[in-house]
Amino acid sequence: MSYSEVYPLLTQRPTVNPYRYGAFEIWNRFKWDLNPESWRSRKKLKAYKDKYTAKKAVIVCNGPSLLKTDLSLLEGIFTFGLNKINLLFDKSNFRPSCIVAVNSLVIEQNADFFTQTKLPLFLDSNGMKIVKHRDNVIFIHESPQRKFAQNCSMSVNYGGTVTFVAMQLAFHMGFEHVALIGCDHNFAVKGPARITVTAGDRDDSHFDPRYFSGGVKWQLPDLPASEFSYSLAKEAYENSGRILFNATDGGHLEIFSRIELKDFMAI
Repeated sequence: MSYSEVYPLLTQRPTVNPYRYGAFEIWNRFKWDLNPESWRSRKKLKAYKDKYTAKKAVIVCNGPSLLKTDLSLLEGIFTFGLNKINLLFDKSNFRPSCIVAVNSLVIEQNADFFTQTKLPLFLDSNGMKIVKHRDNVIFIHESPQRKFAQNCSMSVNYGGTVTFVAMQLAFHMGFEHVALIGCDHNFAVKGPARITVTAGDRDDSHFDPRYFSGGVKWQLPDLPASEFSYSLAKEAYENSGRILFNATDGGHLEIFSRIELKDFMAI
């Protein structure tokens, strides 16, 4: 069980017990370090450190606005695809430079693609139960510490959204300017944060109606937690002389400076 899955159970307790949190974190880390895949993945992550210094990248999120975005503008730039971005492949020639997925339900549902693709994958360490070791697969370890990891080779905080993980990986790789597209920060389905729900016949919260549909399980977003994480990311980037932009066509995210994608590409 990952920290993200344990977190709601811990936070429902009436007392704050640092020993409980500390014991789980130490046990979780120790268990991961005993696995040979931990060391293989950390070696790969270290090879990515500052590999793209002073360059720019785009994080391709999964909101409906992504369908309004001219993805041809992304040719020649490093892109982070998220979760089930592969559902876009039958509609577009766009292919991301890598894909990031850390939610266990998403990894399970997208297992057929993840086990076959040759694209670089950054997956939660629990995903190795489903996706076996390959040269293009890197498993990352989740830490409960609400911090922005400028070096991801040890652990990463997931911050309530895979987008935050991609921001940390982009920083780790050295990118100076990073833009978000398709980050609508708004969901058609409403309900308590983090609760697991059953999907209906179609999904209106993502770029593809098949994204979460047909009775699959998915977890409702925690938008306040995401905003807190984005604030950490913005501070980390700005303190290092870097910038995070929001190049989404519309949407509700106003933490980052807005920019048109074509203008971002011209920077």
